[in-house]
Formats: sequence, C-alpha cells, structure tokens
Amino acid sequence: MTKRSVEMVASPREPHYVGDGFRVHNFIPSGFRLDMERMDPIIMMDYNSKFYFSPSEKPRGVGVHPHRGFETVTIAYKGKVEHHDSSGGGGVISEGDVQWMTAASGVLHKEFHEKEWSKKGGDFQMVQLWVNLPAKDKMSTPKYQAIKNDTIPRYHVENNGGEIEIIAGEYKGIKGAATTFTPMNMLNLKLKSNAEASFSFPSNFNTAMLVIEGSIQVNDKDVAPTDHFILMSNDGEDFTVKATDDAIVLLLSAAPIGEPIAAHGPFVMNTRQELMEAFNDFNTGKFGYLED
Repeated sequence: MTKRSVEMVASPREPHYVGDGFRVHNFIPSGFRLDMERMDPIIMMDYNSKFYFSPSEKPRGVGVHPHRGFETVTIAYKGKVEHHDSSGGGGVISEGDVQWMTAASGVLHKEFHEKEWSKKGGDFQMVQLWVNLPAKDKMSTPKYQAIKNDTIPRYHVENNGGEIEIIAGEYKGIKGAATTFTPMNMLNLKLKSNAEASFSFPSNFNTAMLVIEGSIQVNDKDVAPTDHFILMSNDGEDFTVKATDDAIVLLLSAAPIGEPIAAHGPFVMNTRQELMEAFNDFNTGKFGYLED
C-alpha cells in the first residue's frame, strides 16, 4: 500500500448568501484546482460555517427552485431546515441528520429554517453537496433518503477516541446508511483530542476533507484548522487523520464518473442540448408545481 499525500489545504473563501438563510463558503467549484471535474462526482460543496441567526418570525431560506441531473446531500451540524418538493416529499433535517435528495429527472424544491427554530434563532452550520449522476441515471425517478442521526452506523475509535459515522460507503466493514449510484464514501469523523484514525481508498478515488470543528493533522504533518478544506492527491491509498484537539471532519472519497459535465444554474447534464431540454421542460411546467 502506498501513502496518499495532501495536495492542498484551502482556507474558506468570502461567504455569500444563498437566499437569505444560508451564508456559505463555496469550496467546489472554486477555480484553481477545484473545478467540477477535480472532485468528480462531488461537483459542488457549499459550507455554512457556524453562524448565529437572530430570531425571526418569518423563516429564512431559499424559495422554489428546480434541480435536474444530480443529487443534493445536506448534512446538518447545527440548526434545523424544513424542506418541500413538487413530488410531495418534505420533512425536517435536524442536528446530526442527513437529507439525500435524488433530483434526477427533475424536482422543484424549497428549503427554509424550521419554523420553531427560526423563532428562537441560534447557531446554524451545514454542508450541502451536489453529487453528480452518471448519464444512464440522470433521468431516473426522483427520490429521497431521509437519514436520521440515530440510524447512521458508527465505528467506535479505539481507546475512547470518538466515533466515525458512516453516511455512505463502508469503513472497517461497516456499511453506510445511504445508497449511492456510484461508489462513494462519506464519513463524519468525530475524534477526541489526540485520537487517530487510518483510511485506505483506491488511488483513483477523488478524496477530500472539510474540518467542521477543531483541527487535525494528516499523515502526522499537514495541519488543517477549523473551516479549512483538504484536497488529497491521487498518488496513493493510505493516510491517517489525527485530531490535535476535539475535531469533527467530513471525509469524502468517491470513484470518478469520468463523463462530460454540462452545468448551468440548477441543472447538471452531459451535453448543451440536454441543458436546453431541461430549461424547456422547467419553463413548460414539466417539473410539477410547488407553492412558494
């Protein structure tokens, strides 16, 4: 087995708002080495670092918008989000939960701070990922995986060093909660100070980490503090993560799909023609109806 090295440690870019409820740092795509292809099939990462929202009678969020051709994965670390879609789906994503929405052939979607949480306000911290779908699955039927925190399988790190939540994929023989269209590992590392965990993924798997809390050392040398993104090279398989204080880290490692990406706004397809069809279908009401 060969060691996988760190390619880059990236600090958070200036935040911007998505709607009025999500104050996010955009790590993917962000130019430089992080275009949509570099972390294929993870084609977007928006990170709402810990931010206090004041109480509001009217929930903040994002109104009705369409999606086609990919999946959205929302991981809640602090706060609560309520969501609805044009196929009748919806629910509340609470602290520790994951919502895995397969937009595929197309949905209208809206998401806001949960009503009662909004009235009280508080710290809000979430990650939203866009996961690309292979061409053969882009027009499949939309679906949801509402993954409650207590249903996520866990690996307990030795010597009471914390735990690793397996959202998707597999770790130490433990299979994750989510089903995926392509091979993908999505892990929440919740490590106590000085605890260490080792990982091994095929060298062609695009691999990265986001430090949600605390700070870590990768391979006993590269240090990454809170809110920083670590891009791993595709030069090996094995690496270690050590918490230099109590840490929470989102780890992603996935097999690239390797197909052309044609993306515009809320649609991610393979060709410009398919993008035009998506806009036409949306404009002619084929995504259904959802009240704003």
